[in-house]
Amino acid sequence: MKKITIIVLFYLFSSVTYALFEVQKIADNVYALVGELSQRSKTNLGNNSTHGVIITSAGVVLIDSGASYLGAKEIHKAIQKLTPMPVKIVINTGGQDHRWLGNDYFQKLGARIISSSKTKIDQQARADEQIARLNILIGDSLKGTKPVPALETFDKKMQVDFGGINLELYHFGAAHTVGDIVVWMPSTRTMFTGDMVFNNRMLGIGPAKDSQSWINAFEKMASFKPKHIIPGHGNASDLLFATHNTYDYLVFLKTKISKILENDGNMLDASKIDQSNFHYLKNYESIAGKNAQWVFEEMEFDD
Repeated sequence: MKKITIIVLFYLFSSVTYALFEVQKIADNVYALVGELSQRSKTNLGNNSTHGVIITSAGVVLIDSGASYLGAKEIHKAIQKLTPMPVKIVINTGGQDHRWLGNDYFQKLGARIISSSKTKIDQQARADEQIARLNILIGDSLKGTKPVPALETFDKKMQVDFGGINLELYHFGAAHTVGDIVVWMPSTRTMFTGDMVFNNRMLGIGPAKDSQSWINAFEKMASFKPKHIIPGHGNASDLLFATHNTYDYLVFLKTKISKILENDGNMLDASKIDQSNFHYLKNYESIAGKNAQWVFEEMEFDD
């Protein structure tokens, strides 16, 4: 545990705060914009999330556009502190609100919007639901937000060559959402994982509710042996820290619930699983029990 703590402090040491984000420099011209770890709110404009920024000779590539029009504007303000270059490409790593509801803002600036084909379907299917929920959570901060799904899509893999850099986009299967992708930058060995990785805060099993697919997708991502992970939530890290916060937690839940099912246990037994080894993660108290119940439902149905 000591080694993990040292890694996190190293990343925090090379950071500054702009607008609503802590900006962490990962490599030359590569940054993580780290939002709050708590719930979406009027003050964070729905951006309780982490976003990636790559500055190239031809413009900026942004990983995930934010949860609202005003949230996207704040992301843009943070980028403008780093470079005067325009945002030319936006990649949506999934169908969760803070991954794509800022698309309209950047599309109006001329940016290409890219996602997996399954993410686009997810965006279209859940747009009204997400807007309704955000209206409750962030209220007036949702002003001007218009759901605009990705315009360019791919099924399994896409290569983006832009401004002297090469990016590889992969859809390995459902993780937090059904269309989650990762963005691999070989030149810096940086993996932008979106909601496949939660650092510093506890993940939520939904909305895909397929923990085994999430585990499988994580393993495929980890096989690239990235030096840097820019997650969907929390601080940038190395693979070791990301594995403990996300992969190990998912495997832990599935192992515990498998034993409960073997002993003909029920949902109440699942809710009593001791998850205290992960108590250090933000939102542990509010989400741990729900996660156990969701995984139990999933495995009971599969069984």
